[in-house]
Amino acid sequence: MDYQEITLKITNGVGVITLNRPEVMNALNSKMRFEITNAIKTAESNARVVVLTGAGRSFCSGQDLADGGSAAILDLEATLRDEYVPMLKAIFDCKVPTIAAVNGPAAGAGANLALAADVVIASHDAFFLQAFTRIGLIPDAGGTYWLPRQIGAARAMGAALFADKVSAEQAVAWGMIYEAKPADEFDAHWRARADALALGPTTTYHHLKTAIRGSFENTLDEQLALEAKLQGKCGDTHDFKEGVMAFLEKRPAKFEGH
Repeated sequence: MDYQEITLKITNGVGVITLNRPEVMNALNSKMRFEITNAIKTAESNARVVVLTGAGRSFCSGQDLADGGSAAILDLEATLRDEYVPMLKAIFDCKVPTIAAVNGPAAGAGANLALAADVVIASHDAFFLQAFTRIGLIPDAGGTYWLPRQIGAARAMGAALFADKVSAEQAVAWGMIYEAKPADEFDAHWRARADALALGPTTTYHHLKTAIRGSFENTLDEQLALEAKLQGKCGDTHDFKEGVMAFLEKRPAKFEGH
């Protein structure tokens, strides 16, 4: 696909999707949402890890309120249902690991776009802002789902009601994201993280995501049964056999992703 609002580059098993509207801080318009959804599915089939990041000084400033004319005539329910949901589900359901490399401010739907990824790594230049109440809205794009699970109901409620900026360092301390790095180390760090996952046991990663997500709804007995089932599937993979042989032979494993 000939992308206009994003770029997609796949190198050595790492698919990097870059939001590419720096002149508007990578605000999400209709075309960008469609392109992100397409790019995630393309990268999922051709890479072993997918990274979302932003061009310029921002990760994503959220919904482009100028998209399609006046914000006053925007059908928010239809936009979320028809455009945001497919994009967020593509990220959440991606069969390979996903990383949000948050290079700068992530606000509104942009913050929650990042939180949809499996792992969030942020620059110290970044912050996360649930800006919705500033314009009379509630958090969307999955914000009311991700935040309570990641930082608890009290912090989620406060962050949403007051629309306070949460620094990258504070986001780590709260458990909202995984890592925050100084700006001069950020790019090399997230690329090294992505490279490491691209060399890993991809099928195992998929089962790992299924198991961790299932734990929020399962009883202990159900989760133990799910673990056993998924571990059985991992045990049937080439990568498990390779991992054992590499351990016994005291050498690095050469995983093939299946």
